[in-house]
Amino acid sequence: MGSGTCFVSERVNNFPPLPAFVRIKPCFYQNIDEEIPSPHHLLVRRVYKLWILYSITLCVNLVSCIAWWAGGGDAANFGFALLWLLLFSPCSYTCWFRPLYKAFRADSSFNFMAFFFIFFLQCVLAFIQALGISGWGACGWIATVMFFSTNVGSAVVMLFSAVLFTVVTVLMGLVLIRVHRLYRGGGGSFQRAQEEWSTGVWKSAPVREAGFNAVAESGPSLPQYPAAVPSYPESGPW
Repeated sequence: MGSGTCFVSERVNNFPPLPAFVRIKPCFYQNIDEEIPSPHHLLVRRVYKLWILYSITLCVNLVSCIAWWAGGGDAANFGFALLWLLLFSPCSYTCWFRPLYKAFRADSSFNFMAFFFIFFLQCVLAFIQALGISGWGACGWIATVMFFSTNVGSAVVMLFSAVLFTVVTVLMGLVLIRVHRLYRGGGGSFQRAQEEWSTGVWKSAPVREAGFNAVAESGPSLPQYPAAVPSYPESGPW
């Protein structure tokens, strides 16, 4: 039991990385090299970097909305931009990156379906933000181009946000297509997701229990997930 206790204490949550003086502790354990099958390391890392890029885009959008406001725009855009940053940065990680992470980790059709549904909505939202409808707190193309006639300096700053939203939208579309092809090519289906839901395999508790049992029997090792290691076809380096 001593070795098991030591292992559990070492596998503490490590994301998001927070300074030691912060009383709030990390909420998730993330280690792509340990938990994700090696053929999918690159894809998962790129999706993780896409989440970082989206968060950076929301930060740039906040600065752009300040310039928009300073140039004579509506202050409501700044308020919404701040709300989007505080809301979508953590929620996008929790709602679509984590399901994808868990899907590749344990070949979970339920998590793949959760990713497809939520990430599709994220793509639609990113597209709307790239358009830049006035009053939505997003400095997209419509708001930026129209504001050139009001204040050129502010519009130039807003242009950075429009470009980033466009890049993020395109990359999200490519990720959605890529992951869907991998999932369908590996035999995944909606029926498998329904079976996981009905049997409760999608829950994380059995995963932790299997890992702790493995530790108790054979000492420190990686957790043995209840599902088979995913064997999705490789279709070139993306």
